[in-house]
Amino acid sequence: MKQEILNKIAKKKLTMGVIGLGYVGLPLAVEKANAGFKTVGFDIQSAKVDMVNNGENYIGDVVDSELLRLVQTGLLTATTDFSFIKNMDFIAICVPTPLDMYQQPDISYVKSSVTEVAKYIKRGAVVVLESTTYPGTTEELLKPILEQGSGLSCGTDFFLGFSPERVDPGNLHYNVKNTPKVVGAIGEDALEIIACVYRSVLDGDVFEVSNPTVAEMEKILENTYRNVNIALANEMAMLCEKMGINVWEVIDAAKTKPYGFQAFYPGPGPGGHCIPLDPFYLSWKAREYGFHTSLIEASAMINDRMPEYVVERASKILNKYKKPLNGSKIMVLGVAYKQDVNDCRESRALDVIHLLEQSGAFVAFHDPCISQYKYKGVVKKGVFLEVLEYDLVVITTPHTNVDYEFVVASGIPILDTKNATKHVRNKCNVELL
Repeated sequence: MKQEILNKIAKKKLTMGVIGLGYVGLPLAVEKANAGFKTVGFDIQSAKVDMVNNGENYIGDVVDSELLRLVQTGLLTATTDFSFIKNMDFIAICVPTPLDMYQQPDISYVKSSVTEVAKYIKRGAVVVLESTTYPGTTEELLKPILEQGSGLSCGTDFFLGFSPERVDPGNLHYNVKNTPKVVGAIGEDALEIIACVYRSVLDGDVFEVSNPTVAEMEKILENTYRNVNIALANEMAMLCEKMGINVWEVIDAAKTKPYGFQAFYPGPGPGGHCIPLDPFYLSWKAREYGFHTSLIEASAMINDRMPEYVVERASKILNKYKKPLNGSKIMVLGVAYKQDVNDCRESRALDVIHLLEQSGAFVAFHDPCISQYKYKGVVKKGVFLEVLEYDLVVITTPHTNVDYEFVVASGIPILDTKNATKHVRNKCNVELL
């Protein structure tokens, strides 16, 4: 069976399925189709499916013309009908893994997806989970569901593994195609097959590990590393402000060291789907072993506090001008969770706006990448960049296509949480985080 699958890969005859057509799934589906494999995307949202089938792109990291070409040539299609899984040789699951209201893993999307796969999976199929999750998910959750739902045996009748997504929206150098891939699988045959699939689709190196749990833990380590170091930068920023030291200058000086230091920067808190959430997956799983991830939990506390700290700093700046926060008009610049992307998932800027409004401020936002967003069930629409009518400007996302010279020249007090005004001269009205 293994050799038959490897032959299909070599001849580009392997049919590819991708479940979940979001920020991870659609770029992956495009790359599989681009490599010459007939690819089907599955999603429960008919709007996404319709857009894909019409060649309409909605993900920043996907090239519009490329998507349209793949659809027109028949290499890429999409459907809400999961029964088509019966035709798939290779199935990648790329669905959200959020936290619930108690900050515990919500793997309901993974569970429902793999349940659907189990109904239709054919003998000889390969299933790979790409969604970030806690160590043990593939073997403890997916394997039993697939075996019980299909009546097939893992390693004999189908193959199963985990290969964590590595997506960095807006990254101009690394994308799905050229980023190295980590693969862990149940059994040597599964590992060889899955690694072969990714090598035939992607340009980046494929690094094989001994089992899915190692690959799952590796992904958590990646994002926890960033979360912890961002927390360190944030704590340093709070301390430096009290000491009258420019933390941005400190970091720029420290990163001149060619070894032993990697620069991380402060801000209103990390956003996106991965960094603010993934460490909680590990903390939750660790409790099963009677272990408390003290450093991880401490870093999460620091980062979670940052929106409140930004509001405190905003209030202090207004006080200098004899204005209360309550009743002040504030412009927030940037609601995306990172520079130059149209994604505001878990963006701490939304928390900052919410806290400012709770304090009685009148808040408007401008973001060149996002015209509106929904937070706690309420839709808020952006405005044009007209800062002259505001009491304070708070920069929360450093988009490169914002005219910061114009913003500073307005003379309005500015709280710059991302050092976006670094290259602006004559900025006596700017305070850095």
